[in-house]
Amino acid sequence: MADELQVTPSLVIAGAELRERFSRSSGPGGQGVNTTDSRVELSFDVAASPSIPDHLRPRLLARLASRLVDGVLTIAASEYRSQLANRNAARERLAATLRAAAAPPPPKRRPTKPSRGAKERRLAAKHQRSETKRNRRTTTDD
Repeated sequence: MADELQVTPSLVIAGAELRERFSRSSGPGGQGVNTTDSRVELSFDVAASPSIPDHLRPRLLARLASRLVDGVLTIAASEYRSQLANRNAARERLAATLRAAAAPPPPKRRPTKPSRGAKERRLAAKHQRSETKRNRRTTTDD
C-alpha cells in the first residue's frame, strides 16, 4: 500500500514501510473462503523505521517487547469476508497499538494521607458498628 498511516498528529508512517501478506481465512464464507485470500497480516518494523522519532523508539520497543519478533510488529485481521475490509481493520489496529504504546507515561502518584476528619469518621463508624454488635449479644443474668 502506498498511502501513509496516521498514528498521531506528529507520528505518520509511510506506506512503503508497511508489509502486507494475504492468505486464506478460516471461518464463514461458503465456497468463496476456499478461493479468496482475505486474511491480512500487516507487519511494521518498529526497530528500524525511519518514521519513528529517536526519542520515541525506546518507549515503543519497551512497551511492545512481548509482541515484537526481531523488532517487527505483526497484526493479523481476518474478521471480515472481504480483503479490503480486513486491510482497513489491520491498519486501524496497528495505529491503535502504536498510539497506545507511544502515549506518555502517566504522572507519578503523589502519596497522600487521610485527613484528620476522615480518620475520626472511620473510628466513629467502627465504634458504632461495635456498639451494634454488642447490643445483639444475649446477656445472662445470674
